[in-house]
Amino acid sequence: MHKGYLCLVLHGHLPYVRHPEHEDFLEEDWLYEAITETYVPLIMVFERLLNDGVDFRITMTLSPTLISMLSDPLLQGRYLKHINRLIELAHKEIERTRWQPEFQNLASMYLNEFLASRDTFLRYNRNLISAFKKFQDLGKLEIITCGATHGYFPLMDICKESVRAQVKVAVAHYESVFARRPRGIWLPECGYHPGHDEILKEAGLRYFFVDSHGILHGRPRPKYGVFAPAYCKGTGVACFARDLESSRQVWSSIEGYPGDYNYREFYRDIGFDLEYDYIKPYIHPDGIRTNTGIKYYRITGTGNHKQPYVPQWGREKAAAHAGNFMFNRQKQVEYLYELLGKKPIIVSPYDAELFGHWWYEGPVWLEFLIRKIALDQDELRLTTALEYLDENPRNQVLTPSMSSWGWKGYSEMWLQGSNDWVYRHLHAASDRMTELVKQYPNVNGITKRALNQALRELLLAQSSDWAFILGAGTHTEYATRRIKDHLLKFGRLYDDIKGDSLDYNWLEDIEYKDNIFPNIDYRVHQ
Repeated sequence: MHKGYLCLVLHGHLPYVRHPEHEDFLEEDWLYEAITETYVPLIMVFERLLNDGVDFRITMTLSPTLISMLSDPLLQGRYLKHINRLIELAHKEIERTRWQPEFQNLASMYLNEFLASRDTFLRYNRNLISAFKKFQDLGKLEIITCGATHGYFPLMDICKESVRAQVKVAVAHYESVFARRPRGIWLPECGYHPGHDEILKEAGLRYFFVDSHGILHGRPRPKYGVFAPAYCKGTGVACFARDLESSRQVWSSIEGYPGDYNYREFYRDIGFDLEYDYIKPYIHPDGIRTNTGIKYYRITGTGNHKQPYVPQWGREKAAAHAGNFMFNRQKQVEYLYELLGKKPIIVSPYDAELFGHWWYEGPVWLEFLIRKIALDQDELRLTTALEYLDENPRNQVLTPSMSSWGWKGYSEMWLQGSNDWVYRHLHAASDRMTELVKQYPNVNGITKRALNQALRELLLAQSSDWAFILGAGTHTEYATRRIKDHLLKFGRLYDDIKGDSLDYNWLEDIEYKDNIFPNIDYRVHQ
């Protein structure tokens, strides 16, 4: 009989980046890279496990913005052009490296991967969401939702109507895609504020995840630490906390597996390494050098000198690290089982893009781990949060602490000198949205369309990604422009609705550009 549970959680999210007014837009590459390097490899892992009859359970967030982009015909068509261009480049690389066998073998590997990515993309009729839905329908994958646009809830508490709208829009969108209501939610940035579980309960959600200190600093103190969920006082919504030990082993490039010298080096890409005239057709049309995904070197060491990547060495390391991770979890649950007197649950959440995009060997590591857990041991069992609650319905009641993950664990990444100017504008817009809902509780025609679009613009401005980007100091110009652009559109809509002076052509244009959540109802913002 097993002595404990392992709950693997992959948080899949990207901010909503869609620019039909441009033929090529630099930040749209975030989606195309994620498809090729993370989401298609994960789909292929799940398919191989199914084909081999290996049982598994994985929890995975697919945020509403990511779902919307993966389902968008414009972006689907653009991804196909993107992957075809990479296939062409890989063919050229095989020819260019004909006198460098160590690189030519890698070029052939990338060609096969790009072809497989295109084949998988087309096999699911360009909509990869249907693949994840298939795995969920088979009971292997538990897909949870997120905030509608990944708004950071603790800094929105002053405008609870916006928190409620982020949750309700997300739940309605999930139901329209998966033909069932979500059971759990990934709070954006693991950001919890006491009382928000009431909003989750209103939306029919049964559980959410927090970082470790969200439970450890709860009141009363948790009897089982982070190794059992707790029910929020007054609502009964379950709260699961991250296990730091298992998380650090995987996500840390310094202490964890991804920093191993035999793994592929992320920061050496031919988009930056090769001569400009050669690579120009495969980078941004404005001449901006970008990653192509073709990387020929392994980490090698801490210095700038890098040796060629050897796929077999990387695969062998992934297998060894999967075995090490499983062994550590076995010993962890054995110890905790005796200490706690019950079966512990080890919650190990990671950003999905760690697997494949940042850590090239991540997907195969995950596959090795799942196979080893299924075939090589009896102490540990993969589970989802929902399965755990069904099997273990009795849990402690407490009030979790306000918390987040990220720098220092209490919102600092999203509230610092580089981005603190954002919130007074977001709060003012939230108040105005509430005002509009109260003033126009039941309208139709162009006014209703404008009110719906006003809520879209507000939600898009609230994305935590923009504040994170400003705090990290990357793509800051784009993040600033997105915040200001959505708030300016919202402000004009507010004035035009109040003044009964709506411009039909302008409204139609921004509806086309910012077309997320086609079935949105502005009245949820109350």
